[in-house]
Amino acid sequence: MEELAQYYPQTYWYSSKKSVDGRLEQMYRRFVLRDHVNFVSRAVHDSGEKGLVLDVGCGGGLFLKMMREQGFSVLGLDNSRQAAKLAWNQNGVTVLCGDLAHSPVAHDSCAAVTMFHVVEHLLDPVAYLHSARELLRPNGRLIVQTPNASSWQFLMFGEYWNGVDVPRHLINYRQKDLEKVIEYAGFEIVRRKQFSLRDNPAGFASSAAPHLDPMARRVRGIRESAPLKTFKDLLYFSLVVGALPFTIFEAACGAGSTIMLEARRK
Repeated sequence: MEELAQYYPQTYWYSSKKSVDGRLEQMYRRFVLRDHVNFVSRAVHDSGEKGLVLDVGCGGGLFLKMMREQGFSVLGLDNSRQAAKLAWNQNGVTVLCGDLAHSPVAHDSCAAVTMFHVVEHLLDPVAYLHSARELLRPNGRLIVQTPNASSWQFLMFGEYWNGVDVPRHLINYRQKDLEKVIEYAGFEIVRRKQFSLRDNPAGFASSAAPHLDPMARRVRGIRESAPLKTFKDLLYFSLVVGALPFTIFEAACGAGSTIMLEARRK
């Protein structure tokens, strides 16, 4: 686990820049994150519960900022001080830095606990899910999203599929695997979704052309002139848009590249 830390450099978390490119990227992220916001908003409204929306592994906190704009009380949790700092400074979101199992969040205080692309990074996901269960209100909702190891994209790209993400991803889940883990942790599945506007088309583009992936370029510290960066970003965005019809179709056929599950306590 100590060795894994080097694969999460400070540049791993998104940080918007005060430039034209930065503003455009921020607008794009807000647009695609609306999909997540709508899913969680519906889950909380259906639950009838009042309380915190706790996002575990919140990164830069943009999702929570958008949830707060919808009128929800929000709180972030991340084990990275750099990510917590970004969330506080750029998005004005309250973030705790630490582990879910030892957080100071009161039991039965959360209307929803969200984990977007978190459980695949965990050695002991069941313990994490148990901790989330204790924080939820009686009819609160757990939202979990991971890459789908039974997707068409995995069949197409194999080891080059960006959902594999060695060594950061410790476990690759098929939907039935993830559902069993969640049920074993004391939940029942309420809703399933295999399409994410933020993740599915971008995942295809990153698998097809990893050298164009903006985050991969940022993490690797690749030096680029402003015109070259803009050109690569536009080319990557074109791939994302081009992948949209295929990713919608694969999800409609039950083989989408991500799994998003809503669950409640048994």
